[in-house]
Amino acid sequence: MRKINKVTAKLFFRAIAAFIAGLVIVGLLLFLPAGSFAFIKAWILIGVLFVPMFVAGIVMMFVNPTLLEKRLNAKEKEGEQKLVIALSGLMFIAAFVVAGLNYRFSWIEMPMWASYLAAGIFIAAYILYAEVLRENVYL
Repeated sequence: MRKINKVTAKLFFRAIAAFIAGLVIVGLLLFLPAGSFAFIKAWILIGVLFVPMFVAGIVMMFVNPTLLEKRLNAKEKEGEQKLVIALSGLMFIAAFVVAGLNYRFSWIEMPMWASYLAAGIFIAAYILYAEVLRENVYL
């Protein structure tokens, strides 16, 4: 079994802090606009986003901590990529806020089966992403 040293412990706590911060931010972006914690589809989304992320983080922590550190420190150096990341972040925020507002005001009703199907597809895609990341650490 891998010996845990100060550097590894620091990386672990940094990864956990980033995970919790992401969870809190997504929760706020979904539930504040929704005005309720009864937003079941938001709970499904949070589970689908964060459970695989947590499992992948734990696996990276013990199998390849260097890769985990690299993922935590990922910063784009190219100007075009920085713009893409910034615009993606805005879309990310807007999508969660609109989803919460949609729940509150019942703009569009999507059937539960569609949510479950989308969750299954997302998990399958995440597994493929994890495999690609395992094969190509420069991704």
